[in-house]
Amino acid sequence: MTVPARPVVGRFAPSPTGAMHLGNARTALLAWLHTRAQGGRHILRFEDLDTGRVRGWAYDATRRDLEWLGLDWDAEYLQSERLPLYAEALGRLDTYPCTCTRREIAAAAQASAGAPHGEEAVYPGLCRAGRDPNRPASRRWRVPDETVCVSDELTGANLCQSLRSDVGDFVLQRNDGVFAYHLAVVVDDAEMGVTDILRGADLWMATPRQVALQEALGYPTPRYLHVPLMTDFRGERLAKRDGAPPLMALREAGELPGKVLAELARSLGWPPFDAVPDAVTATELIPLWHQSVHFHPVKSLSQT
Repeated sequence: MTVPARPVVGRFAPSPTGAMHLGNARTALLAWLHTRAQGGRHILRFEDLDTGRVRGWAYDATRRDLEWLGLDWDAEYLQSERLPLYAEALGRLDTYPCTCTRREIAAAAQASAGAPHGEEAVYPGLCRAGRDPNRPASRRWRVPDETVCVSDELTGANLCQSLRSDVGDFVLQRNDGVFAYHLAVVVDDAEMGVTDILRGADLWMATPRQVALQEALGYPTPRYLHVPLMTDFRGERLAKRDGAPPLMALREAGELPGKVLAELARSLGWPPFDAVPDAVTATELIPLWHQSVHFHPVKSLSQT
């Protein structure tokens, strides 16, 4: 008997810390296209654990922006309502309290191995033997001594990281009690049955540690697809903090959503998206997704 393939479940997981900008919108569009092109179930998940940065109005603004673009979803979740799940998963992992500051970690890494490679210093294990009882403590995962390799389904890129030397013990719960991004997304994707994760290329380097958590918790590993970040005329990444144009401003100014969708599609530079007309609907772009994946040349993602 032939075992049917798992139904595709995709997701878009914004942080409600402000208005969506065009870079967020393009990722949302591509994630939606990937799910719908395969007849899958699509999830909207608000990643709102860092309550100090959350803006209450951003939830509805994001929903309105997505609806304006014609991007629907089949279920909605808020991470802030799922805290017991993260606590249960944390309790199943080998963690220890850590009171180190970022400055102390960077200084120790510099002293032990010269200038740290990568974007962040690898935690040198200062608190493995004990912590300062007078400081609030985070919880770090004592990572296993193994190498984790991952593949990107879109680009064909492969990435291998030694958990001990390339990643180090990483925080799963901050010293203020907030659960860390890596733990929450791994738990959520497993609990929600997510099979395909399409997200920005800035998260590519974090994929091995998330796969390691999946393995430690007995979760399946979904397919990963990382898409280029949208950049401005200087080639710099669009981000809220840098004043990237908010989608809601275009919506409220009466811009046509079909025109915005066309611009987002063409901005990739991938055939056949690069030849879409001046205005399209999201549904009209669905058949182009399979073609774009077929024609898109394999490009290696950064592994340094």
